[in-house]
Amino acid sequence: MRTQLRPAIVLLALLTLITGLLYPLTVTALAQLLFPAQANGSLIVENGQPVGSSLIGQPFAEPAYFWGRLSATGPVPYNAAASSGSNLGPISAALIENAQARLDALHTADPANDAPVPVDLVTASGSGLDPHLSLAAVRYQAARVAQARGLEVAEVNRLIDAHTTGRTFGLLGEPRVNVLLLNLALDKLQ
Repeated sequence: MRTQLRPAIVLLALLTLITGLLYPLTVTALAQLLFPAQANGSLIVENGQPVGSSLIGQPFAEPAYFWGRLSATGPVPYNAAASSGSNLGPISAALIENAQARLDALHTADPANDAPVPVDLVTASGSGLDPHLSLAAVRYQAARVAQARGLEVAEVNRLIDAHTTGRTFGLLGEPRVNVLLLNLALDKLQ
């Protein structure tokens, strides 16, 4: 029995050292060296203080800000520890109720806007944390934000254009705008 137990314990200790200590330390060191911003959460820092992550949406409710996608995390919105989809199907009463509540909020904030509401303004993303909006969703809100800030719509649209990220590798996905980065840029105009 000792002849079998000793090699098993030595192998357990050796593999624990390799997979539990050396490998994680090596991967962490390489990530910090090669991709420091991503390894540290893709934080956005303003005046030396982190204000958010470029990977996680944030709630904005004031008319002077662009509103992002709805969050599917609960009970706290945009909770990265609770990332998940809502799993609400197209005929779900809860989905219809959430979408209608968001439609009502959008129409209350900008009653003059009679354009069709882009779907990403009334639905949550698969993760419930998406920080991006489509160009259509951002442009839908441009007049409201411009009016609330006393800016020209053309000036807001130029800011939107400057913060638009194109398709990945030129062909994957659609052009998109990071709502937090756009709102921070708006604050710098004032």
